[in-house]
Amino acid sequence: MSISFDKALGIHQYSVGVRGKRAEILASNIANANTPGYKAKDMDFGRALKAATSGANIGLSQTNGRHISASANIMGEQMYRVPTQPDTGDGNTVDAQLEQNLFMQNSLEYQASLDFLGAKFKNLSKALRGD
Repeated sequence: MSISFDKALGIHQYSVGVRGKRAEILASNIANANTPGYKAKDMDFGRALKAATSGANIGLSQTNGRHISASANIMGEQMYRVPTQPDTGDGNTVDAQLEQNLFMQNSLEYQASLDFLGAKFKNLSKALRGD
């Protein structure tokens, strides 16, 4: 009997990657909070997760027959966030408090997915050992 990791690990194996990408975007927003003209970005988590679970890939071209074929997962497109505060005159749309709150929420959900994955691997190890 074979083990299907997709069934055993569930959606958390995909959500970790998507949440990691979103953390990068939110961290970039926080880092550019004082950059004139910077527009706050985010991603549609649901759409990105759906793309990751469907296995949608972008094929990378091989310029030489000896190159290893590769593909990259689509992690969702970045979108500009609608500003929640009036323009301060410099064109920056980052609300630092909102970004910090979103980053913290994303971090908690990322950690929860890691905890779920850890528990799944622990249970798989027990099953393989026969505990």
